[in-house]
Formats: sequence, structure tokens, C-alpha cells
Amino acid sequence: MYDDEMRATARAAMAGGESLNAISKRLGISRATLRDWRDREGSRPFPSDCPRCTNRQPPTSSYAHLLGLYLGDGCLSKHRKDVYALRIACDDAYPRLIDEAEAAIVAVHPSRPVHRVQAVGHTSVVSYWKHWPCLFPQHGPGPKHQRRIELAVWQRQIVAQHPGLFLRGLFNSDGCRVANWTVRTVGGVRKRYDYPRYMFSNESADIMALCQWALDLLKIRWRMPRRNALSVARREAVTTLDEFIGPKS
Repeated sequence: MYDDEMRATARAAMAGGESLNAISKRLGISRATLRDWRDREGSRPFPSDCPRCTNRQPPTSSYAHLLGLYLGDGCLSKHRKDVYALRIACDDAYPRLIDEAEAAIVAVHPSRPVHRVQAVGHTSVVSYWKHWPCLFPQHGPGPKHQRRIELAVWQRQIVAQHPGLFLRGLFNSDGCRVANWTVRTVGGVRKRYDYPRYMFSNESADIMALCQWALDLLKIRWRMPRRNALSVARREAVTTLDEFIGPKS
């Protein structure tokens, strides 16, 4: 994989009349690759082109979903030659969520394969690309809850367009839909009352604030039973959230 600077250097040399053989020897790029770059000039973007580096938007709906997954159970790790691995950890109890994570990654970066790496109790959905940090500028050393997590302006714009899909990623990572119950006295008789609610837990106050913001965009009422847990329990709020998330199984 060659970076944009190397491509630009090769293209400039070809435009200046330098032979493919000379460019190949000087830059260490095969003549077949050079011919491909030359012949495809002005046609569709190269598979490894980064939307952020080429002033394009990633597919907004899939990216909103993937951003939620990344902030919940995702990470980036650097490998050789400045290639990064995006890993989304998915509980093996919910195979549908593994499929959804893979589909979101493929939609955002369709030109490279996505791998499933089995671990104890979970599957990591993995994709390798030099430009993942461009799409996730929140990447940095240490756990997310120990550093500042802020969305770039372009990321906030995408979430504002698709808050439900962003919440789907967050809740499918660090949330759940559970059945709760309470006891009420009606007409002097104590009765059990069952109701569903959504819970979202995260140690990062910044990520929690992003979840709250997305819920506010959808006018979904929430409360904080404790500092690292958010609850959505009102009937109309749960009904609205069901349109975007629903049970994991």
C-alpha cells in the first residue's frame, strides 16, 4: 500500500515524461502498479483513498453506526508500515451484532477484507487500513475514559443526521434492553408491574455526554441512576428507541 505522497510523486514523474522503468527503479514501485495509476488517472478513486484526505464524506449512515461501535467496544492499534487495525469486540452471544459490525466496516471501507478473530467469549471484527485514524481522530494512548473524547465538526454533523444509528452502535456495544419490574398499589391491592427499559453504561463522561446528546436529538427522555449508567424507561421513550435498536438477540 502506497501513501498519497508516493502516488503524487509517481504521477508527477509520469507527467514529466520519465519512463515507467526509471520511476520503478527510483521509487521501488512495480511497473504494473505505475501503469495502473497512469491508466486510471481521472477515473474512479483508488481503493485506498481516504474520504477525509480527499475531501469526501464517508457513507454517513454506516459511519454513524460504526462510530457508535468504535466509541463503545472499538479500538485502533498501530502495526507495521503505519497500518492501523480497527477492532470491534462483539459478544459471541449475539451473532447478529457481529454481522452488523462487519457490514458497517465494509460499507465505510469496501476495498479491503474484514476479518473475524475468535477470542474467549467474544469475536473481534478487524479491518486494516492506514487511514483509520483519519476517520476516528479520537484515537490516542490509553483507555478512552482516561482521555478527552470529542467529536470533530464533521463527525457531529453526521451524528446529527443519523442519531438513531449512532445510538444503535453505542447501545449494541455498551448497552442493553432489559425487562424490569416494580410493585404498585392499585385500589389497595399490591400488583407487580413489568416494563422494558434501556441501559447504557460507560466509564467515559465524554462518551456518556455524546449518548445523552444523541438521545436529546431524538427527544428521548433519559435519566442517570448513577454517574456511569444511563436509563431510558418511560414507555414512549422506549418505544422510540425500539425503532432504532431493539433487543440484541
